[in-house]
Amino acid sequence: MKTPAELAAIRAAKKYLVATREDNSNAIRVTVSMGTSGLENGARAVSSAFVEEIYKANMLDKAIVVLSDTMGDAENEPRVTVEVPGAPKVTYVKMDAAKAAKVVAEHIVNNNVVTDYTK
Repeated sequence: MKTPAELAAIRAAKKYLVATREDNSNAIRVTVSMGTSGLENGARAVSSAFVEEIYKANMLDKAIVVLSDTMGDAENEPRVTVEVPGAPKVTYVKMDAAKAAKVVAEHIVNNNVVTDYTK
């Protein structure tokens, strides 16, 4: 059994997992499709990768990750939309963890759409 101090340390270390899901209307919004097709094709790993990469990029106060139901078009799952305030929404298709890392580095951090992953 963990001591209260150990539990507090674990909580502090994982706080970013919650911070990337808190609503912030001025933040970049990353929406991961978690419908049946998305889940079958690895959407859970994709959402985790976005959370981790946003944390590594020190963008917790500038980007949020939210989960949605299916976005349709099952053959292109997992799908992810990135909404930057003041810019058109971008939809990425057939995502995986490596692609998520590149989208964070290029689109979320540097505001450059990764057109190779769009439909």
